[in-house]
Parts: sequence; C-alpha cells; structure tokens
Amino acid sequence: MRTMQKKFRKHAVLLTFPFILLACSRSDEQRESPQPQVPQATAPEPAPAAAPSISLPNFVSLVKQQGPAVVNISVSRAPVAQGVPQLPPGHPLQEFFKRFGGMPDTGEAPIVGLGSGFIISPDGYVLTNAHVIANMDEVSVKLTNKKEYRAKVVGADPYTDVALLKIDGKDLPFVKIGDPQRVEPGEWVAAIGSPFGFESSVTVGVVSAKGRLLPNGSYVPFIQTDVAVNPGNSGGPLFSTTGEVIGINSQIYSQTGGYMGIAFAIPINIAIDISKQLRESGKVTRGWIGIRVQELTVDLAAAFGLKEPKGTLVSAVQQGGPADKAGIQPGDVILSLNGQEIRESADLARFVGGSRPGANVKAEIWRKGSALTLDVTLGELK
Repeated sequence: MRTMQKKFRKHAVLLTFPFILLACSRSDEQRESPQPQVPQATAPEPAPAAAPSISLPNFVSLVKQQGPAVVNISVSRAPVAQGVPQLPPGHPLQEFFKRFGGMPDTGEAPIVGLGSGFIISPDGYVLTNAHVIANMDEVSVKLTNKKEYRAKVVGADPYTDVALLKIDGKDLPFVKIGDPQRVEPGEWVAAIGSPFGFESSVTVGVVSAKGRLLPNGSYVPFIQTDVAVNPGNSGGPLFSTTGEVIGINSQIYSQTGGYMGIAFAIPINIAIDISKQLRESGKVTRGWIGIRVQELTVDLAAAFGLKEPKGTLVSAVQQGGPADKAGIQPGDVILSLNGQEIRESADLARFVGGSRPGANVKAEIWRKGSALTLDVTLGELK
C-alpha cells in the first residue's frame, strides 16, 4: 500500500507540474499592474468515441423456417460387369433369368452416392446438381421428417450442373427464392446440406466474390464463398441472411478433396431458368451465334483505336451462321448485345447461351475505328 501511495504522489506531481509553470508565468506578467485574477472555466475534454459494435447474424430462425425444405438425396446404380448384359429395370427377361438362371452373379456391390437438394414448389419439384444424379438408376429424396420418396428425374443440364427432380407429394415445405444480384461480397450466407451424409448440417460464411468464372468450360458466373462445403453438400441451397435461396452449392476448390475455404454456388436465377425449361420440355435450348472469339488485350485495344480493353475480339466467323448472315467479320470487336456491355469473352458466351434460339439481338460492333450496330438472329446450339 505504501508503495502505491508513493507512486500515486509521484504521478500527481507530474500531472500538476505544467499547471504550476503556467501559473508562475502569468504572475510575472502582472507584477507592474496587479489586477484581481478571475478564474477561467475550462471546457471538459470530450469523452473518447466508443468503438463501433459489430453484431453477428443469427441463423436460428432461418434454419427453423427454411430447413424443412432442404432434402437429402440418395442415388444408386447397378454394377456393370464387362461382358455381362444389363437389362433395364422392369424388363420382362429379368424374371426369366431370375427363375432359370443364365445371368452370372458378378458379386459386385451397387454404386451409391449422396447429395443434397431443396424443394422449390409445394407439389414436389426439387432442385439439385446434375452431377449428383448423373448416370444413376435410382434417386431417392428424404425430408427432415424422415419421409422418403422415389424421385423422377425431369431433366438435367450438365452445362450449368442443374437438375430438376419430381416427387409425389402435396403441401410440401418449399424455399423462398432470392435475387443473387443484390448480394454483395462480404455479406453473410449460410449453407444447409448433408456433408458426408450428416443430414441438415448448417455452415455459415461470407460471399467472397461474384461472377467468378472457372476453367472447366462452364460460363456460369459462380458465387464464391468461404462457407464450409464438402462432399454431400452438392445440390444444397445457399441462403442469404433474409432466408432466401441465392444459389446452389456446386463445387469446391481443393487440393485434398475436402474443404479449403473456397466454394462455388450457381446463382439461383440461372438455376430457376434452367428448371423452367426442363419442366416444359425436359431439355435446355441455347442460343448460338457462330463465331470464335478471343480476349481483347491492352495492346490489341490500342491497335484497334479503343481507349480500354473492353469487348471481345472476333477471330473467326462460321460460314452461314447467324453472325455471318448479320455481317459480322473477323477483326470486329463486339462491345455490347442489346445494350448489355460485353467486357470479356465470357460475357458474350453467357448472354448468347442464356438467350433462346430465334431471338433478335442488336450487336454494337467496333470496326476500323468507328462503331456500328448490326441485327443478329440467334440460332440454336446443337
């Protein structure tokens, strides 16, 4: 205690010493004409500003309200042995071989797999990834209430990795569809799925980037997140904090096969458009323009008289194709389609691929130092 008192007196002296010096200086100036000193009030120092509080989102309500619409998907396929004929399910010869033999037992176990999905309508339409159900004989959907349904594959689109399933149910829980365009990097998001078969698992993170293109031939502008996504999460929903689905968890970047902090989701607006086509016709049709393009570099842009390397350079035109009929030539730079800016080659591919065959498109072209507009009627991508 004494030591503390000594320290306190020492600090008190240090704090008051400047005031003593100031008072002595004032008294020296006032010796010739002494005047009564009037004490001056000093304004109190402002209190230090409080650090801004950061509140973390609570996903409990989201999981309770939207979780029942997330499903577990089980798939299986009979083993295929080399040289052994395979009969489709329900084939009349299956009963014959069962009774009288002749189909050798390969002893191989059937191929099985797991994935996730979510119900988008109360009558039982389910969205998932195309790779989850690819080349499978049977697809089963299990809800959180343990009810299990045999699913029919309405259609699948490997190009976008979207598949649409149908189960026989009524008044089923279904998700709310959001707008991925309104989501910004840094926003919190949540994934619900069945990683490694652990059903209804919830993981959270933030949006890392939007419009991410992957070097796998797909022109889907993926939503990149740092949400923990593992095998079995494929096909499950990515939720915003408002409880709306903004994407389908589809791929991860990994050097080990497991989660490494980079996951990719298909924007839900693209998936819904694909599902509508699959529901109507069982397939997806895409526009086709008939050109080969390459990226526009800074040097190329300068050579063509462009201020910025925006647009895509036409390197070849297919004879008799839509672009050829419209008058597009090699060496043209496509700047926009229907007023939508084309900043890079992937923008053109997404626009054309997302348009229906027969659509009329106004293409703004840069040719020999000036801009012109050409009308293009899209064909169908075979």
